[in-house]
Amino acid sequence: MTSTASSTDTRQGQATHEQRPSWQQRLRRFGYMATPRSDVRDRLVPPYVQPSPRMWQFLGVPRPLAERIARWSGWIGPLLVTLLAGVLRFWNLGSPKAVIFDETYYAKDAWALVHRGFEVNWDKNANDLILDIGSRVKIPTDAAYVVHPPVGKYVIGLGELIFGFNPFGWRFMTALLGTLAVLMLCRIGRRIFRSTFLGCLAGTLMAVDGLAFVMARTSLLDGVLMFFVLAAFGCLVLDRDRARAKLAAALPADPDGRVRPDADIAETLRLGWRPYRWLAGLMLGLAIGTKWNGLYFLVAFGLMTVLWDVGARKVAGARHPYTAVLKRDLGLAFLATVPVAIVTYIASWTGWILSPTDGTGGYYRDWAGADGRGSSWSWLFPDWWLSLWHYEAQVYEFHVGLSSPHTYQSNPWSWIVVGRPVSYFYESPAPGKDGCPVDAGEKCAREVLALGTPLLWWVAAFAVLYVLWRWVFRRDWRAGAIACGVAAGYLPWFLYQERTIFFFYAVVFLPFLCLAVAMLLGAIIGPPGAGDTRRVAGATGAGVLVLLIAWNFIYFWPLYTGTAIPIDSWRSRMWLDTWV
Repeated sequence: MTSTASSTDTRQGQATHEQRPSWQQRLRRFGYMATPRSDVRDRLVPPYVQPSPRMWQFLGVPRPLAERIARWSGWIGPLLVTLLAGVLRFWNLGSPKAVIFDETYYAKDAWALVHRGFEVNWDKNANDLILDIGSRVKIPTDAAYVVHPPVGKYVIGLGELIFGFNPFGWRFMTALLGTLAVLMLCRIGRRIFRSTFLGCLAGTLMAVDGLAFVMARTSLLDGVLMFFVLAAFGCLVLDRDRARAKLAAALPADPDGRVRPDADIAETLRLGWRPYRWLAGLMLGLAIGTKWNGLYFLVAFGLMTVLWDVGARKVAGARHPYTAVLKRDLGLAFLATVPVAIVTYIASWTGWILSPTDGTGGYYRDWAGADGRGSSWSWLFPDWWLSLWHYEAQVYEFHVGLSSPHTYQSNPWSWIVVGRPVSYFYESPAPGKDGCPVDAGEKCAREVLALGTPLLWWVAAFAVLYVLWRWVFRRDWRAGAIACGVAAGYLPWFLYQERTIFFFYAVVFLPFLCLAVAMLLGAIIGPPGAGDTRRVAGATGAGVLVLLIAWNFIYFWPLYTGTAIPIDSWRSRMWLDTWV
């Protein structure tokens, strides 16, 4: 999945002290000193790029304050980007005041879950009643057959409990998680690139992506899934740094103070329980408990973190790194992810499990008592387990067989180029109504379109190719990690090309696309050692590209927010025929 034999340090190919030619070592007695080289510590845990206070001093900030701002930029920068994302996502969050697209399922399921512990069947006219009287609506009692696990709906329901059964209430938690995801991406990007600037750039790109924006302002499950997947990835990246730092601290230093590899330590050192890996297992369990495609991330991230351990032990000097990981790391790595994720998933069904078994509880909750004791082995399992297993089997058959045509379904081949966005809401208000200008002359268009910012996604298509090149030919672990996230969220859908699937499923791997674009823009800017001309030209090109992406988001703003615009303005934004 990812290659970990290399490090982020560009000096990784240099020989350590003990690997230098013997003539260099003999000349040391005559005062010869070789050019300083990076040691194993820097290869295991590369240093961060230190921000300079010069920009703040140029803006007139006193030097002591400028140095303090530079020192805290690792948090100040991400928090400022998060503030921007939060203002965008929470502004007029209750508009449109309507039940848009699949909110008709998840908003009501969430309300039932937090009150009854299981989903129920609502009357077909329930949406109008909910918009009219909100929390005072009576919750039905008949259990409903639903095909997604409960975690994401519990998350949505938390917002409804706080702010009521209304559009703002059922969108609040998705907006909050969408905003926090930007903060996480900034910090994750900073950690893997060792650059606050590139981390904040990745977060900014996500802040101004139309798909991330619309999903954060709609109570669907995929935005919740994206949050838990990104949180799991961040935990594993943090675990990687902590484990490699512990390994580096155990290695011996040579007379010059440089840490050198040691095969015995690299192959025998135990890295402990590693709490962030267990936290990643919890996040992956919550992801699977939101939508089943979180399983692909469990497999992909599990393989990725093991390969990271192989790479760390190899850099530290292990002669047989795979054997060392098998003996010292693999068992705990498995326990921290797979069993934790499974237990978390099952625990998410607690409300359903505790519901009555007399036919008034959750859907299929009474199956074991009525029909589930036919097997000779069924006596080994409690009723709730047999009923849940049957329920899951029925849901699996539904998912693999879903082929009902839908106006906005799309093939995954088109996702990366934004070939078929999904319209969540559309109205044609007359002039002077619902924000349509009085002088519009004809009806306006008012739409919420799940459309990724086109320029960002088109650049991301090239960025993915660049990341693959970096991974395959430069053995760059950062590129491999990004490719892993994209692959786990994207490639599985190619197995179900005949199934009814939608572009907005792509939001789960959007953060990794933003990391890929940030990595590409960093390459365009150029390495720190490049000449001034090269850096200025690269920074100018990258800056223009980012400004164009931001402009593109602003241009499509009416289509993301349901703002009424003249129909001709709406038509001018339909760049592709497949967008209509």
